[in-house]
Amino acid sequence: MSRQETVERNAVEAVVQGHHDDPFSFLGLHEAPRGGLVIRAFLPAARRAALVEAATGAELVELECRHDEGFFEGRLPERRERFRYWLRVDWEGVERDIEDPYRFWPMLTDYDIWLLREGTHRRPFEQLGAHPMSTEDGVAGVRFAVWAPMAKRVSVVGDFNCWDARRHPMRLRRECGVWELFIPELAPGVRYKYDILGADGHRQPQKADPYGFAAEYRPATASVVAELPPAMPQLSRQRAEANGFSAPVSIYEVHPASWQLPDGAERTYLQWNELAERLIPYVRDMGFTHIEFMPVMEYPYDGSWGYQPVGLYAPTARFGPPQGFRAFVAACHEQGIGVLLDWVPGHFPTDAHGLGYFDGSHLYEHADPRQGFHRDWNTLIFNYGRNEVRNYLVGNALYWMERYGVDGLRVDAVASMLYLDYSREGDDWVANREGGRENLEAIDFLQSLNRIVGTERPGAMMVAEESTAWPQVTQPPDVGGLGFHYKWNMGWMNDSLEYMGCDPLYRKHHHNELTHSTLYAFDENFVLPLSHDEVVHGKGSILDRMPGDDWQRFANLRAYYGLMYAHPGKKLLFMGNEFGQLAEWDYEKGLDWHLLEQLPHAGVQALVRELNELYRRAPALYGGDCQSEGFEWIDYQDASQSVISFLRRSPVDGSIMVVVCNMTPVAHYDYRIGAPTPGRYHERLNTDATRFGGSGVRNPESLATVAETWHGRSQSLALSLPPLATLFLEPETDRP
Repeated sequence: MSRQETVERNAVEAVVQGHHDDPFSFLGLHEAPRGGLVIRAFLPAARRAALVEAATGAELVELECRHDEGFFEGRLPERRERFRYWLRVDWEGVERDIEDPYRFWPMLTDYDIWLLREGTHRRPFEQLGAHPMSTEDGVAGVRFAVWAPMAKRVSVVGDFNCWDARRHPMRLRRECGVWELFIPELAPGVRYKYDILGADGHRQPQKADPYGFAAEYRPATASVVAELPPAMPQLSRQRAEANGFSAPVSIYEVHPASWQLPDGAERTYLQWNELAERLIPYVRDMGFTHIEFMPVMEYPYDGSWGYQPVGLYAPTARFGPPQGFRAFVAACHEQGIGVLLDWVPGHFPTDAHGLGYFDGSHLYEHADPRQGFHRDWNTLIFNYGRNEVRNYLVGNALYWMERYGVDGLRVDAVASMLYLDYSREGDDWVANREGGRENLEAIDFLQSLNRIVGTERPGAMMVAEESTAWPQVTQPPDVGGLGFHYKWNMGWMNDSLEYMGCDPLYRKHHHNELTHSTLYAFDENFVLPLSHDEVVHGKGSILDRMPGDDWQRFANLRAYYGLMYAHPGKKLLFMGNEFGQLAEWDYEKGLDWHLLEQLPHAGVQALVRELNELYRRAPALYGGDCQSEGFEWIDYQDASQSVISFLRRSPVDGSIMVVVCNMTPVAHYDYRIGAPTPGRYHERLNTDATRFGGSGVRNPESLATVAETWHGRSQSLALSLPPLATLFLEPETDRP
């Protein structure tokens, strides 16, 4: 046997056994070593195969089966130039003409390869993943591309090839570590995965596509071929302004799987069209300006609530096809409602079909578990020092904004990204190059992310869930900040909930917890969150934290919500908070909507509706949310009676709102406060109103100041302070 024959035999065995690392060098139509052309094809279960010339439709040669597994070969000694062809195959008595995937030239351009290698491709999802397309000669199919630089062989597998990794091995573009293959005749809806022979020579568990645009309904784990959603125009001026610092931003946080359950027991989840019919009118009626969804990216485990996603580019199949979510976002915008998504670039789960050890190497995660494994959540941590990983994440942020039209992202668990020793003890972490605990690569990634989003999607909103005192989270990267637009104010949330949980008898000893947040209220651009994190893991509901008998609990809750809407910062309420959900949130159950049949719960809901209305209507309450000029104390020292008073002012039009909070169940009459301006004031909202379930202690329709110095002001007002209540008072000159 000649050396050439030995090489060919070994190549045939490599194809048949599924470990040929360069299939395009052997399969398809090639120049024969001894002249002419040779055609090779691997067609398991085929009885017969022939080469057909596309131009004439003539069979040029019947292929010889050289291996019992279905390896066919034919020779054309008289032909010199390659030509377009197809294969005529007899499959168990059924004859079909098929296109040969190994006749097509590389699909990625040199420019794309350069950008992918550098990690500077702003939209890598346009090249990677599965893309239905037609070739230059009109052949329809799907182009697959996946980054797996250390793999020895990558194949596309699916129903179309019986999940046989031998049938569709891919071409490696060594310049950037991307494997690609165009498979003719495939269309959207096809299930697929990647079968990878890893760097260590072992087959990996079959992997879902990191850039898959759709996925199977859990517990199935395959990716599904889907069209890349068309690019959407930039945010309209109206939508961009609605996300701005001087706009009223009131966010309704939703877990779409448990907001409401479908009628009947035959289905588990509402679909996007059903959510559009129910959720959008509800949010509009309640007066919220934005919906924030807990992660809707595909995730395998219901109990993670979406915070352990596997398919970052795929809207979860739980609520219907991807186009359903896109239509939902568009419907929100038609009603003037913005859509934010919780986004998780900090870690990913260890599920076998996911990103972990993707190509037989630690590709997306750090190899050292002190850097690459998160012990709190048993997840893997992205390697932000790798250009392609950063590219994957930044591209994903733009993908949701540009292809689904979302208004912004709330970035989850930012603190876990910023600190190398986050939730680690002793020597269970690796210091940075300067010997510190700051994750310099993550910092650079976040700055780059926010800079690119600001450039490519002006007007979009980036929000950080950052639970420490990390400085300049919402300052531009150019001055050393992280570049977010907003940060969750966890300090306010913790202090205020701690204070409200105290028996009113002892609140005078905790007065600082009520006032402390104003010392740093403008250090960042804040969102005040009462999120899902505050109603899980044994914490109970927000209502459940309020002390006293039933009447006092509801009164406390109403007073608290009044304070929240009066305090500087944008607002966020988790679903159920708006009507005083009694039970702790359970992701497997719908909210207890039947509670609205009871007046106290209906009263809380009515209050939140009116708070949203007042907040949106009164520039004094929102125009200065992020400016120190927007807040001024009247009196923060009345600890003995647990009363505070302050004013909010719009830096734009100078309008004023006076706010007074009485955090005891004792009504105060003729309670005097200094007035910012002389004249008449009107009680705009009183959380003790009977329509909210309160006792009905109120002030006259119109209150006049008197020339009596109080709280350092030349004019003052005498008020009736309801028990456990927040009052909003507006000067008559500012009345619309």
